[in-house]
Amino acid sequence: MIAVRGIHFAATAVVAGTLVFGTVVAKPASLSEQPVARMLRTQSLRVASIALAVALLSGAAWLSLQAASMSGLPLGEAMTSQVLSTVLNQTQFGVVTEMRSVLAIFLAACLAFDRLPMAVWLALAAALGLTASIAWTGHAASTPGELGNLHLAADALHLVAAASWVGGLLPLTLLLASVRRDAAASASLARDATRRFSTLGIVCVATLVVTGVVNAWILVGSFHALLVTEYGQVLAIKLGVFALMLAFAAVNRFALTPQLAAASGNQREALQKLARNSFVEIGLGFAIFALVGMLGTLHPALHLL
Repeated sequence: MIAVRGIHFAATAVVAGTLVFGTVVAKPASLSEQPVARMLRTQSLRVASIALAVALLSGAAWLSLQAASMSGLPLGEAMTSQVLSTVLNQTQFGVVTEMRSVLAIFLAACLAFDRLPMAVWLALAAALGLTASIAWTGHAASTPGELGNLHLAADALHLVAAASWVGGLLPLTLLLASVRRDAAASASLARDATRRFSTLGIVCVATLVVTGVVNAWILVGSFHALLVTEYGQVLAIKLGVFALMLAFAAVNRFALTPQLAAASGNQREALQKLARNSFVEIGLGFAIFALVGMLGTLHPALHLL
């Protein structure tokens, strides 16, 4: 269950992050570099399509495992139309899964017609909706009353911010790899794209911090619970990985990006380091998704004290 949840979260984030990157970063930055822009568009569409397919397959696996868990039957015996129909139609998880499946199919159709301007914006909206709706499958959906509404809003924003940042790192790495072949001619493009992505990252990090504090206040409650409960300890590891991501992002923004404007001829080396650090950030981001997959299977720390 943990592995399937982690894979689903990561794949959904890659879809959303790739589309956010294309709209907020690549499109404005690529106007003067048409060959690179076309290459990145093709690569990004391929990445988003593959990630969506992985999200659909992992979503189906998640549903199967959830059906087995809810019915108390072995996985093979739970794969009947009666059990699956009950889960889909009579549980919140099932209803949300049906709605997310419709969004995923709609998103696939939009990607197939990505040459149409309206399809691009509809795909972005569907991807963000597919990401945000994960909030209704976790602990936030079980929080009652007005506090529950706050929890759902915070969790949805947290998911969207994480997807925009972590998911956007993959197309950024593809862009850096493309322009590295002609660093002298494309250094300005890489610098512009990296700066735009850094601005997006700052907004995402600020959102993650604020919504993370809200989620921790609701689910953990105290620093003591963070240390003595399994949920709190896994969350603490997640925060440590998040801090490492911030460190790499800071090096990219404040140490490497300015080198792309230098006339010293070191643009290619700076591009290589940017691509390497972005790749490390992707690995750390996927580790966070695995930890989130684990957190969803644990009882909140606040409930254990």
